[in-house]
Amino acid sequence: MPIYEFKCDDCKRLTSVFTKSMSAKVDAKCNNCGSKKLSRALSKFAYHQSTSRVLEQHGAEPASLEDYKDPRQIGRWAERKFDEYGMEMPEKAREMIDAARDGQMPPPVDEL
Repeated sequence: MPIYEFKCDDCKRLTSVFTKSMSAKVDAKCNNCGSKKLSRALSKFAYHQSTSRVLEQHGAEPASLEDYKDPRQIGRWAERKFDEYGMEMPEKAREMIDAARDGQMPPPVDEL
């Protein structure tokens, strides 16, 4: 069941249209202004990256503030720092890192 995206020629906003099948006729109108003058747009997509790919792409240390939006990167950095200083990671920090790896951003990070 595909979802197609269209760009409105009038207001320039994107509209997503859900169809039952790839062969179904698409009769779309802009969700913002109601115009039927639409052009097909390339949709964004996501893909899963392995840990090795993330490290290869971002390096051992975060290169920019944007890297800190990846919870896996934040956790790796914190684990390395505790190891570097020979300290045991507090249980609360361990829980936050594990939750972030499961996709749950800790409140202090989520508020950024």
